[in-house]
Amino acid sequence: MKRISSLLSILLCTTYFSFGQHATKQIDSIAKSFHQKHPDISMSIGFIKDNQEYYTAYGNLSKESSIKVNKNSVFEIASITKIFTMNLIAQAVLENKLQLSDYIDAYLPKEYRLHKNIQQKITISDLASHQSGIPDIDFAALIAQNPQQPTSMVTSKTLATLVNNCESLIDYGTYRYSTIGYALLGKILENVYGKSYQEILEDKLTTLLQLTNTLTTDFELPNTTVGYNAEGGKQEFFTWNVVAPAGLVKSSTADLITYIKSVLDKDTMIGKAALQTELLFYKDANRAMGLGLMIVKDDNNTLYLKSGVSMGQSSMLCYNSAKNWGIVILLNHRNHELRNAMLSTIYETVLK
Repeated sequence: MKRISSLLSILLCTTYFSFGQHATKQIDSIAKSFHQKHPDISMSIGFIKDNQEYYTAYGNLSKESSIKVNKNSVFEIASITKIFTMNLIAQAVLENKLQLSDYIDAYLPKEYRLHKNIQQKITISDLASHQSGIPDIDFAALIAQNPQQPTSMVTSKTLATLVNNCESLIDYGTYRYSTIGYALLGKILENVYGKSYQEILEDKLTTLLQLTNTLTTDFELPNTTVGYNAEGGKQEFFTWNVVAPAGLVKSSTADLITYIKSVLDKDTMIGKAALQTELLFYKDANRAMGLGLMIVKDDNNTLYLKSGVSMGQSSMLCYNSAKNWGIVILLNHRNHELRNAMLSTIYETVLK
C-alpha cells in the first residue's frame, strides 16, 4: 500500500480494526520503531475495539528519570479537553438546561455586555464549531511575555474585555479555531449548573468514570511526565485558569480509553451526549466539524477526532462509532508531525 503522508487522506481510507495478536504486535512494533528514531520522546498509545483494550508505551517520565511511561502516566492533553467541554454542553442539552441553537447572550456572566451589533447573533453551537467570529486571544504575544505559562495572564477580565470590545463579527459563519469560544462555553456551563467548570467536569465525567489520572489543579503526581518544547527544553504544564475548558486538562491513555468506551456506548449519558457532538455543524472544502470534533467520512467510515498540542506535549484521540474502536496517542514533546506520522503508520499497517 502506497505510503500516505496526509493525515486526512489516511482518515479517508477504508479501515478495519483487529485486536488479534498479530495486530497488537504490529502496533507495538510501530511504537518501538518511532521511539528508536526519537529516543528522547516518550509515548503512550491506547486502543479499544469491542471493549477490548490494548496499551503500549516507550520512554521514561523525563530525560532524567529512570521510571518508564505506562498507560497511567499523566500527560498534558491540551485541546482534547474541548471534547470533554462539549460533552458536558451536550449533557446540559439532554437535561433541558439549554439548546445548541440558543444565543449566548442570556448565558454569560453579568460582566459580559455584548455590543448591540452582535447581540442575538452567536449561538452555543457557533462557539462549539469555531465559527462565532469573536476575536481570539493573542497567544503569540502571551508566549513572548511568558513562554512557560502564557495562559496565566488570561483572566476573566481579559475575556470579558475582549468580548465587550467586539463590535462586529467579521468572519462569522467561517471556521476559525478559537480558544475564547471554549472558555465562554465553560462560563455557560457554570451558569446553567451553578457550579465551577472543575466541579461539573468532576461530577459528570472524571468521578463518574473513575478517571483517577484525569486532573485539573493537582497534577504533581509520581507518574506525571515532563514536557519538552519544540527545541527540546523543559516546558511546564499549564496551570488551571479561566481558559481551562479549552485545553488545560491532564490525563492518561488508560483514562482516555475509558472515556472513549463510554462515548461508544450510546446507552450511557456520555454516549448519548456524544451523539449530539457528532452531528455536522460546519463544512467547507477542507474540513467537516461537529461540536469539538473533526469529522472525516468516506463510503465506509465516519471517523471523529480531536488533536491537541501544548507548548510541551502532543496528543490525538480518534474513534469510529460504527466499527466500535478508538485510539489515543500521547507524547511528552511538542511535535504534532511525529504524532500525525504515528497515527498515519498505524492506520496504514493495522487498519486495513
